[in-house]
Amino acid sequence: MRTSNHLIGAVNFLTFLLSIPILAEGIWLSSRANTTDCMRFLQWPLIVIGAALMVVSLAGFAGACYRNTFLMYLYMWAMFFILVALIGFVVFAFAVTDKGSGRPVLNRAYSEYYLGDFSGWLERRVSDESYWVKISSCIRDSKVCGKMGREINGIPETADMFYSRKLSPIQSGCCKPPTDCGFTYVNETIWITGGGLVGGDPDCTRWSNDQELVCYACDSCKAGVLASIKHSWRKVSVINIVVLILLIIFYVVAYAALRNNKRMDNDEPYGETRMTKAQPSWIHL
Repeated sequence: MRTSNHLIGAVNFLTFLLSIPILAEGIWLSSRANTTDCMRFLQWPLIVIGAALMVVSLAGFAGACYRNTFLMYLYMWAMFFILVALIGFVVFAFAVTDKGSGRPVLNRAYSEYYLGDFSGWLERRVSDESYWVKISSCIRDSKVCGKMGREINGIPETADMFYSRKLSPIQSGCCKPPTDCGFTYVNETIWITGGGLVGGDPDCTRWSNDQELVCYACDSCKAGVLASIKHSWRKVSVINIVVLILLIIFYVVAYAALRNNKRMDNDEPYGETRMTKAQPSWIHL
């Protein structure tokens, strides 16, 4: 029994360590500038799961150290629901980020983003006008477009230099007009408009050289936000899958050790009963 308790304690300690990256992922998502920082509901499931896992593992560790059966059973049941929640989160994250990615552009190092390439719950959430007002305001306050400017030896970059840059989805979708509009480059966020719709893209009329507006009202900006969220969520989900596999292994080990404890507890009274029944013969001798 002592060996089983030590094993359960070790498993709970490892579970506590695994709760740290989950909690760190939620904090990382909340600190992501211009993307998930503007979608504050995204990180809360991870933060809640990570914090719950940390508390439950400590309870299980205490139960193993002090041989408290209630705490160990509480740990097993709570861990079961945490595993279900984590599996649900991973499945949900992959499901809502299933579609949509950037399109390559001829003679450009960056990609273009189109809202029509995305669909599902996340796309509807971002595209909702009442919610988009908050997201676009958050992006504007982050000054992401104002930070795009570059100088080389005190000289602003040329159009060719800009076209060879790798832009983030937010920078490409929100800070410049779509390439199809055919606007002439002045600097990173100022373009000479052609006065017409090239390719019939409505974003061409939504673009503004006003630095408080640029393309924050564009569908390409919404698509850029979606692409950025997809990238962050997929990165987090890969880590979660690894953590989930380890947690399941630890859970099975802890369950086996707890069953072994229970079996030994059930065997102990049986041994005492046999000794009690044998006592009269010893006395007789």
